Amino acid sequence: MTDPRPFQPRSFRAWPARPHRAALLLAAALCALSGCHKNAATGTNPNSLAPTPAPLPPVPTASLTADPLAIDLGQSVVLNWRTTDANNVTIDGIGPVNPNGTQTVAPSTSTNFHIVAKGDGGTTEASVRVTVRVPVAPTAPADTGAADMGSEAAFHDNVPDIFFDYDSYDLRPDAQAATVKASSYLVAHPDIRIVIGGYCDDRGSAEYNLALGENRANAAKTALVNAGVAPARIRVVSYGKEKQFCTDETEACWQQNRRAQFSLDR
Repeated sequence: MTDPRPFQPRSFRAWPARPHRAALLLAAALCALSGCHKNAATGTNPNSLAPTPAPLPPVPTASLTADPLAIDLGQSVVLNWRTTDANNVTIDGIGPVNPNGTQTVAPSTSTNFHIVAKGDGGTTEASVRVTVRVPVAPTAPADTGAADMGSEAAFHDNVPDIFFDYDSYDLRPDAQAATVKASSYLVAHPDIRIVIGGYCDDRGSAEYNLALGENRANAAKTALVNAGVAPARIRVVSYGKEKQFCTDETEACWQQNRRAQFSLDR
């Protein structure tokens, strides 16, 4: 059967509004965004937590000069060196030295002086070259067929004895100059043969002074050979303290006994 009641449209009920829930969601979103920004802005940088590395020690510096840079044989030069940040400084031929200083040296040949400065920061080196001018020996005269021995007086005037410091056989500057003069004369008189006698003062044992006298004679021979005199022309002998030129117990007398004496080997 047909419903006799007239048709009436069904009204739809609206969902209830929930404004408080939307507000909460918005606030939570804003809070989250604000909090992330704050953490990013005020958070701790992980790199700042690493320990600060210790500074490296400074590298040493070194300089070495010589005044003058060129000398004649027998002259001396003054070495001058300066270093920084070094705790160990050495110079070849001299040994350990203070970080800063000067020293007078008398090289017998052209020499490269070399300094090494070591410190906590590493090693630094420097060098300076000193040129030693050695006189050129004169050209020997042509052989005339007769031996040119020269006179005894001329020999001793041109080949003088040389003297040494106590307990030493190193050639002093005056001895180096004397051997240069002697070599020039001997090269000009190639027929001359010589004997070099080594002498000592009377202090010390006989055995020790025999060895010291031989070292002094050989030091004089080496200087002549380096200057151009043939080794076969030179003979050495040591008298130690057995032959004294002076017997006083004074330094002046002892000095006279510390010598290398040059004689004609006839």
